[in-house]
Amino acid sequence: MKSVFKYNLHNFFYLPSVWWCGVRVKKVDEKKCIVNVKHKWINQNPFNSMFWAVQGMAAELCTGVLIMNEISLSQKKFSMLVLNNYANFSKKATGIITFECNQGLEIRDSIKKAIHLNKPQTLWLNSIGKNSNGHIVSSFKFEWTLKPKV
Repeated sequence: MKSVFKYNLHNFFYLPSVWWCGVRVKKVDEKKCIVNVKHKWINQNPFNSMFWAVQGMAAELCTGVLIMNEISLSQKKFSMLVLNNYANFSKKATGIITFECNQGLEIRDSIKKAIHLNKPQTLWLNSIGKNSNGHIVSSFKFEWTLKPKV
């Protein structure tokens, strides 16, 4: 399992738009991942709130980090891809927005099943974004496919 620092360093070099928009991994363990992003000039829309795509980057990263952790622990090679996603925006995103996905154990089961059957698996992962008052500002669902490589 990589450290939070290593994930953020990886983002700096391989996902620079994530880095420059202020998206940061704050916590990751076997069960959940937490990602923060602060509303600021570089990631805002014309309505003085966070651009929807920045929220999407943070939400997707939250789910993707959990998958990458489980793939690393399996010591197998996988390809991973988002097939579909749905989003809902319920409140203006200002201040610090915290995204959380707590489906790490479901991911572990899908990885094990993919290895055992040697067949791709798909699963839906949820990432909920809340402001500093604990109000939900957006929620995302990502359908991921996990394919073991031979």
